[in-house]
Amino acid sequence: MAEYDYDLFVIGAGSGGVRASRIAASHGARVAVAEEFRVGGTCVIRGCVPKKLLVYGSHFAEELQDAAHYGWSVEGMSFDWARLRDTVLRDVDRLNGLYEQTLSNNKVERFLERAEITGPNAVRLASGREISAKYILVAVGAWPVLPEFEGVEHCITSNEVFHLPELPRRVVIQGAGYIALEFAGIFNALGSQVTVVNRSDQILRGYDESLRDRLLQITMARGIEYKFQCPIRKVEKQEDGSLMVTAGNRDPFPADAVLVATGRRPKTDGLGLESAGVQLGEKGEIPVDEYSRTSCPSIYAVGDVTDRVQLTPVAIREGHAFADTVFGGKPRTVDYSCIPSAVFSQPPLAGVGLTEGQARNAYGNIKVYTSDFRPMKNVFADRMERGLYKLVVDANSDRVLGVHLIGPDAPEILQAAAIAVKAGLTKAQFDDTVAIHPSMAEELVLMR
Repeated sequence: MAEYDYDLFVIGAGSGGVRASRIAASHGARVAVAEEFRVGGTCVIRGCVPKKLLVYGSHFAEELQDAAHYGWSVEGMSFDWARLRDTVLRDVDRLNGLYEQTLSNNKVERFLERAEITGPNAVRLASGREISAKYILVAVGAWPVLPEFEGVEHCITSNEVFHLPELPRRVVIQGAGYIALEFAGIFNALGSQVTVVNRSDQILRGYDESLRDRLLQITMARGIEYKFQCPIRKVEKQEDGSLMVTAGNRDPFPADAVLVATGRRPKTDGLGLESAGVQLGEKGEIPVDEYSRTSCPSIYAVGDVTDRVQLTPVAIREGHAFADTVFGGKPRTVDYSCIPSAVFSQPPLAGVGLTEGQARNAYGNIKVYTSDFRPMKNVFADRMERGLYKLVVDANSDRVLGVHLIGPDAPEILQAAAIAVKAGLTKAQFDDTVAIHPSMAEELVLMR
């Protein structure tokens, strides 16, 4: 008889956990996975996928307005929040089913209940069943952080925003990271009055400063109000169901929904990690080595629960590398350099490599090339918004250190440019590439 019930027991069926389960099973491992909510994880169930669908839906407000400039007459326009919301949730159901099918097709046993670690090779399910495994992988992700202030129970997070019964007329969003600004753009486009309040005086910390400034200018022109150095101190529910928000030293102002988007914390509370001697960081994260191993040799962790990069594609790569290393006889690690990222704000921005500030600190002698242009689409639609593309280049080697874009379809364009930056291509090689005309992407090879 086998010494353990399973070769691998995975806690959490998100992007990283599902990939690790599937690949480990393909290597011949006996695999089980426990998930207390739904298969798919944050990205599929309550994160980037449904949020991107809301972004698409909100774009039609602008497209329909612009249609007249292209010769289209659109009459009787109206918007139904419930229809968009329910369409998005149906697609989440579809994706949940596909993820379950992936596990089933790979003969991964599923336990749709909570699991807690009881030792280096043991877990206990919520039903009380005890299970042993040679290896345990923790892939439970992260959870929204709610700051402490009076009335916080009246606020929502990115978990609940997809289930709002109706479109709020007035939305207050605390935070200025990518989640906050993506939802600010969605609600603004759908017609809500949006106010962003933030503890600091910056948005999108970590992104290139020029892009951040451009996004701030454009979104303010679109009607989004910002209150900086102004964290929420109190939220009071009124008799009519609306909310009164007190932020910073400002006078209270009304809202119909308050969305808190001030960050996410690894979801390790109550997981029983201490029973196996797994050390945690200050924010509850699980420190791991380059092969995703924790301080307990039989327990690994991937994805947002660790102290690395909180991005879905990164979690997928970590899960795959873990399975290849432990069960495939092919030890390998994940390269965290030059990871591209995007913010699906309106307009969206995207970047890869070093920002201008980071490059100056690291290399000193750099060259910066920019293209500040009005996209053809905006010209035809009589919109004054301008795009901004930036190349950050090492002056000594001519290597492109970073590419940063803001404008329509910026994330779609950046993906190809990220390959060039990752490959270490030079500005001269960009210049040698023939442009695709007319396109916005051609600006990447025309900067002189």
